[in-house]
Amino acid sequence: DLKDILSLYEASHLAYEGEDILDKAKTHTTKYLKNILLEMDSSDNYEFMKELIRHSLEIPLHRRMVMLEARWYIESCKKKEGTNMTLLELAKLEFNIAQSVLQQDLKSVSWWWNNPGLAKELSFSRDRLVECFFVAVSLMYEPQFSSYRQGLRKVALFITTIDDIYDIYGTMSELELFTDAVERWDIDVVQSLPNYMKICFLALYNTINEMAYGFLRKHGYNIIPNLAKLWADMLKAFLKEAKWSHKEIDPPRFSEYLENAWRSVSGTVILVHTYYLLDGDEHMNDFDSTKKTLLQLMTYDKILRWPSIIFRLCNDLATSSEEIARGGTVNSISCYMNDNGVNEEQARQHIKVLIDGAWKKMNQELFFYHKGYNWFKCVHEIFSTINDQFSKDGSLHLS
Repeated sequence: DLKDILSLYEASHLAYEGEDILDKAKTHTTKYLKNILLEMDSSDNYEFMKELIRHSLEIPLHRRMVMLEARWYIESCKKKEGTNMTLLELAKLEFNIAQSVLQQDLKSVSWWWNNPGLAKELSFSRDRLVECFFVAVSLMYEPQFSSYRQGLRKVALFITTIDDIYDIYGTMSELELFTDAVERWDIDVVQSLPNYMKICFLALYNTINEMAYGFLRKHGYNIIPNLAKLWADMLKAFLKEAKWSHKEIDPPRFSEYLENAWRSVSGTVILVHTYYLLDGDEHMNDFDSTKKTLLQLMTYDKILRWPSIIFRLCNDLATSSEEIARGGTVNSISCYMNDNGVNEEQARQHIKVLIDGAWKKMNQELFFYHKGYNWFKCVHEIFSTINDQFSKDGSLHLS
């Protein structure tokens, strides 16, 4: 039965390391589904099933984001024979109610970014407001989590702005000063920074301290040292990448690149802030368990490492060809090519194998760390098919 084959294909993506039977199941079902697509005719009776198979082969359900998948399925159900139109209209209504809340959230964070003049003062950076909004929604899409999304979007906006400072705008001496300022987390240090960095540092300092103050009032724990260390570690990784780009130090081997890159990709910062903004509410009642959790977070537990590796490798797959063409060769693809004497296509295939391996490592943890699971799906889908999921005007709204 075709539905059973498709279900087995989907289930094979839940494999842990060493589950060879599921690996074989994935290989055989993938081949079968690709062949059956070629054989199926274009009649209306098969249109929904064909679309479902194509969708699943592109990215399996296990690796997709809930909100985008809901929208796709609502649209696709119009082609499904026997669809209950009353339930379909109810699904549309619920989706659009959630969308209206998210649209208000976007207006709010846009006001915050523009009202203090941050966007104007830091105009050299990319306008990534919508992308940052999307990241926050991917982790906490439910309407009732509006206040949490606001905090996470601010974090994402600072990450993209500071990333542009390290990639494009700042000189090496300025970058070293800024990294030192964040590591010290001392407001007195700003006097040594150029004006644009003063504005950025003070905005970051005040925003993160405000988040930590709210957490302290609610739970009685001071997390400023934890958050400051997160940002400092990420900026140290940014700085090393800047030195590679400026050829101040020798280009890295693949292993050295990846060890730095999973920190620089910002996944650890986003996930830990997500925990403090949301999941912390569920775990702050017991002091001993709280100390254990905080220690896991600050020692970069595997639940932070593997999503970040996926984020980095998916990002490199999406951008490496352009970077190589313009001479920006410090990425996982180019490092693997240099280390092993292979061409770009062979390197890309190896990176895809590493991504699948990271998913297997994470499958054993996913159901215990729900938000890390959402992040994993977000980055995988963003760098795979995200452009196809949006309508022409960039909206997810359903008519």
